[in-house]
Amino acid sequence: MEIVILAVVIAVVLVGAVSGLVVGGRRKKQLPPAERPSATPTITTPPAEPRVGDEAETPRDESRRTIEEVDLPAAEAPEAPPAEAEPAPAAPEVEVPEPTEGRLVRLRARLARSQNALGKGLLTLLSREHLDEDTWEEIEDTLLTADVGVVPTQELVERLRERVRVLGTRTPQELRTLLREELLKLVATDAPRAVKTDNGLETPAVVMVVGVNGTGKTTTTGKLARVLVADGKSVVLGAADTFRAAAADQLQTWGERVGARTVRGPEGGDPASIAFDAVKEGIAEHADVVLIDTAGRLHTKAGLMDELGKVKRVVEKQAPLDEVLLVLDATTGQNGLVQARVFAEVVNITGIVLTKLDGTAKGGIVVAVQRELGVPVKLIGLGEGPDDLAPFDPEAFVDALIGD
Repeated sequence: MEIVILAVVIAVVLVGAVSGLVVGGRRKKQLPPAERPSATPTITTPPAEPRVGDEAETPRDESRRTIEEVDLPAAEAPEAPPAEAEPAPAAPEVEVPEPTEGRLVRLRARLARSQNALGKGLLTLLSREHLDEDTWEEIEDTLLTADVGVVPTQELVERLRERVRVLGTRTPQELRTLLREELLKLVATDAPRAVKTDNGLETPAVVMVVGVNGTGKTTTTGKLARVLVADGKSVVLGAADTFRAAAADQLQTWGERVGARTVRGPEGGDPASIAFDAVKEGIAEHADVVLIDTAGRLHTKAGLMDELGKVKRVVEKQAPLDEVLLVLDATTGQNGLVQARVFAEVVNITGIVLTKLDGTAKGGIVVAVQRELGVPVKLIGLGEGPDDLAPFDPEAFVDALIGD
């Protein structure tokens, strides 16, 4: 047994000795040239500087780019210095409106073109050799078609019949003179036609402009400001039409053209409050006239008409209301008379402004509306130009009706 154990020990010792010889032989194996240690260390040149986008450990063979060719990452923009305040826009150049004197004479040709049928039709009928009943009926129809109105037409026909009977033989010139005289009696009134802009008080004259939607009321207010400025008056405008979004802007533009200040408020604001402020501003600035543009009231809306009465009452707390001008569209004819009646019940109408008179052959509305309200037509609109609003001149109007 001892002999067996001794043999195993000897075998283990022999195996260990053989393993040591093998490992030692391996350690003495020659290294490759690149890995053989050298007495003098070799210094290698570092690769070129890495470029933007390059990886340092992987040099590339491509040619180096210039700085102009390199796309640098976007840097955060530095905070911009506070911008200098932009200069305020220059005030619009103030216009010098055309003088009002003689405006209707200048616009006579435009008026004559629209009213030519009335004057020429009457002269043609009156020039017939025999004026029988049928002819007189045609004369009546011509006048009624021109919206002269039933009662004024009957009065005119009766006077013409009487004068033609007395005159006997009728030359064209005699007929023209006769017709001119009778039409003047029909058109003219004893009431003053000038817009009242001097009340003799220390407060400015206050003019309120009223009318239904679509009659050109705001435009008329702006044109009236031009008329007054042309006559040497200083004007303050009150934009009390707060129901139509563009009304205040439109009125302010008209005012800026002639150097008139516009007092306005927020859209949908209280019209009476704005009217009050406009008069207050006019007093403070010692203005000659304050023009107040009111909202276009539908004459069927009682609430809106009541509000118009409120505007009138509020204004009169500061200064007398010198004029209430009702703007009517001449092209509406007899419907304009319905509007006139309702407005006259709410405010004391002192004058009529007839717009678009050049766009209708129904110039007889001048006669009809004056008869209906008992107040004169003071201004007429004969075009879309800024100076196409003219003081009404009965003689120039009649001359345009019957032509040369």
